[in-house]
Amino acid sequence: MSINLIKGQKIDLTKGNSNLKNLTVGLGWDPIQQQTKGFLSKILGSSNDEIDCDATVFMLDVNGQIKKSEDVIYFGKLKSDCNSVVHTGDNLTGEGDGDDEQILISLNKIPSNIHRLLFVVNIYDCINRNQHFGMIKNAYIRIEDSTNKKELLKFNLSSNFNGLTSLIAGEIYRHNNEWKFNAIGDGTHDTSINEISKRFIY
Repeated sequence: MSINLIKGQKIDLTKGNSNLKNLTVGLGWDPIQQQTKGFLSKILGSSNDEIDCDATVFMLDVNGQIKKSEDVIYFGKLKSDCNSVVHTGDNLTGEGDGDDEQILISLNKIPSNIHRLLFVVNIYDCINRNQHFGMIKNAYIRIEDSTNKKELLKFNLSSNFNGLTSLIAGEIYRHNNEWKFNAIGDGTHDTSINEISKRFIY
């Protein structure tokens, strides 16, 4: 039975479940259809362009830092060098049911120096398109066991993200030789993957 998390809640993934080796992390969102034009569009941030959200995984060390650029997995680099993190591809619009983007995680392949997998979603070209997460609804992150397709948890990001251009959705992290998930749900003003990365560069 899947567990619905709230912001700040942590849950054990592998404790008591030693057979859990492969995970599918699904991220989803829906664009709010807005047709506001003219003066009000500048105030409300409306846009007629498709909203292209991109999911990224930052593979961080024990100090929460990126040691090399290869540890950032996104639409431009879909697989980690160790094959423990695989991004299945970019969804350009967020339309349709189910996950908009998925990341496959092989827990037993994650190098020992990696302690956190941080999942972030940002809006592509948000400045030029005048877009922000106030124009997105039904955002979530969920995790399922890839072997049996059983959903383990889901975290609905229901906060007011108006004016914010990136979301730190959650993280999978090591704790006492086990793996846990932390429902973060924080919005930021970072406008690109490179800008977000600067938070974690040593």
